[in-house]
Amino acid sequence: QVELVESGGGLVQAGGSLRLSCVASGTSSSPDIMGWWRQISGKQRELVALIRGEHTNYADSVKGRFTISRDNAKNTVYLQMDSLKPEDTAVYYCYILGNNSPYWGQGTQVTVST
Repeated sequence: QVELVESGGGLVQAGGSLRLSCVASGTSSSPDIMGWWRQISGKQRELVALIRGEHTNYADSVKGRFTISRDNAKNTVYLQMDSLKPEDTAVYYCYILGNNSPYWGQGTQVTVST
């Protein structure tokens, strides 16, 4: 059974930083793709960042501020979020493509105050 456990969300002032972590377990091998999505209240879930091997993709809104990385030995993906803005307030979801199927974490709240 695949399980994703997220941590690192919380409340931070604008301009501050947070680091999200997500540990994946139950996959037969290291996930092909790992990433983060977010859902702002009242809006659809949107892609934040993905990482596949050494390749990364970012939403335009977070380029230059967020950095995605992974530790394959630990089956863990990270999202370093710097220069946070109030509009980054959302529930952030870990995502993996593993065992040829997509999986989602339970979500972690990130709140950026003015």
